[in-house]
Amino acid sequence: MSTSKLATGAAAAVLGLAVALGSGLTAPASAAEPATLSAIILGVGANETQRVVTWYSSADTAQQVQIAPTTSIANGEFPAGSKTFAALGEANLATSGGYNRHATITGLEEHTAYSYRVGTEGNWSPAYAFKTQDFEGDYDFLFYGDPQIGASGNLANDQAGWQDTVDVSLAANPDAELLVSGGDQVETANTEAQWNAFLAPDKLRQYPWAPTIGNHDVGGKAYEQHFFPPNTDRSAAYYSNGNPASNTSGGDYWYIYKDVLFIDLNSNSYATSQGGGGDAAHVNYVTDIINKHGDEAKWKVLVYHHSIYSAASHAKDADAKVRRVDFPTTFSKLGVDLVLQGHDHVYTRSYEIKNGVKANPDEKPGDADVFTGPGGVIYMTANSASGSKYYAITAPDNTGTSGAGNGADPLKPENYWYNSVQNQENARSYVKVQVRSDKLVLQNVRSAAAAGQPVGSIVDKVTVHPYIADGQEIQVDVPNAAPGEFGWTIDGYNGLVDLGTAQDHNGEYFGATGKINPIAVSDTRRTLAPWSISASVGDFKDAAKSFPGSYLGWTPQVITDGAGAKAGAPVKSAYDDGGQGLSVARGLASADQGHAKGTAKLGADLDLKIPNSVDKGTYRGTLTITALSS
Repeated sequence: MSTSKLATGAAAAVLGLAVALGSGLTAPASAAEPATLSAIILGVGANETQRVVTWYSSADTAQQVQIAPTTSIANGEFPAGSKTFAALGEANLATSGGYNRHATITGLEEHTAYSYRVGTEGNWSPAYAFKTQDFEGDYDFLFYGDPQIGASGNLANDQAGWQDTVDVSLAANPDAELLVSGGDQVETANTEAQWNAFLAPDKLRQYPWAPTIGNHDVGGKAYEQHFFPPNTDRSAAYYSNGNPASNTSGGDYWYIYKDVLFIDLNSNSYATSQGGGGDAAHVNYVTDIINKHGDEAKWKVLVYHHSIYSAASHAKDADAKVRRVDFPTTFSKLGVDLVLQGHDHVYTRSYEIKNGVKANPDEKPGDADVFTGPGGVIYMTANSASGSKYYAITAPDNTGTSGAGNGADPLKPENYWYNSVQNQENARSYVKVQVRSDKLVLQNVRSAAAAGQPVGSIVDKVTVHPYIADGQEIQVDVPNAAPGEFGWTIDGYNGLVDLGTAQDHNGEYFGATGKINPIAVSDTRRTLAPWSISASVGDFKDAAKSFPGSYLGWTPQVITDGAGAKAGAPVKSAYDDGGQGLSVARGLASADQGHAKGTAKLGADLDLKIPNSVDKGTYRGTLTITALSS
């Protein structure tokens, strides 16, 4: 029997890298009947890794949110296995009709563009997109005062003004990460035409909205039907009438977004005589949340509707005067940095207020830099974002320059004692807040031209510097550690693995041995995720002649320890055991979760045994190498 020369090579080895992604919840069964899906809005989640989506449905069917990275969507089709999150909800009140749904998206990754849709298989809404950014560090958010759609009596005009402010503000600040409400989304609580106009801007499906209950929102359930904020406490104390089951909306809530703890209050509940817990309940709530979560953020920001330091028709309201006594001392004691308010349809920025008095007598009207001493709080009131209604600035009186008083500022008598800046141009605006590690930068920005100034011009700007205790505070920024890499290479020259001339073994089979070119595996990832390297070989061929790769076996080895590498099990030639040899993928080496970082050198002894019936020739096969890691 003649002998034949056999060779095997890895020059055409192919690397495949797979990343494991969870498939989320199982999609419910298809709806029994098609549902009309409307009023979709993207809401803020409990933290930067979450979003809450709410919508209306014409049918009471099981529904969900489906989400996927935008880059994975082809021709409008979401990939198989896209994450889904089941929705909850109930029937709307009769004037709204239909049903409400909400679902919380969790597990978002930073620096990712996502697309999502709501509904169920066979009945999906259009897809909408949003993006995440870095989950640590600086960011901007936008604060909008009282759209109050319908307040002017001209719904179309109010919608157009609101649409324009949203578009202008986000065109100027496309990387803003939150849209924060000052309350009064609509004029009449349960009028869905007004809600539809409020929800008209498509940006409300692309940027998370953090809602606030205004006095025009509170008198019905439509607010709660349209929004489902995270961590909401819907106890009786946080409803103005003390009855969550009534046709009213209520609840206080909180969330942390990067370096800011936000606490949002239903300021419609302020007097126990109405039935709710009043201001005392809110004070207790804020105290409890800050005690539990204040250390998790650098900044503490409160949001509620009824401004206690404003300058227009509501400045002297009895409830404002009561809250001006109830709130400030607690807020100062708890280290609140900023309070955002609405209701009075005018722009104001307070002096630094501590315990209900001006904290720094030397602070001048309109100062561009404020250094908040211990307990100093800045209170800001936003003007109308839609232009549906403006209130004229009113004059101070002689009731005093501290506490509940509405007396004049000695430094600027036309202002109230508590206001550093008062402005009414009867023009739409919004507030931009820049959150930085060492300051907050607050800007009131025109979204409509006014006072001879163009759209985008600044009405007021102040930098709020935090209080630093006695001594010196040292700050250092720690960047994200490099994520590290996982990969493999042929160690050295990837030449042909020549097994030489196969030897005849007593006329039973031809045998040849050798070694693969060593493979270097390097893993420096922070995750220390498990990995594996496997390989398989196809048929050995010489022109039209061939024999199966199953006749090749091997014994893997770890030549140099590192990266947690453990050698794979030996594999016999099919000639020995009638198996599949290396014709199917076999493990060369692997490492478990939590292995050490480093580099390993892998090898394998090859054992080729082929029947003596194979024709003479020089045969080659390709060893295909595959790396897998999560």
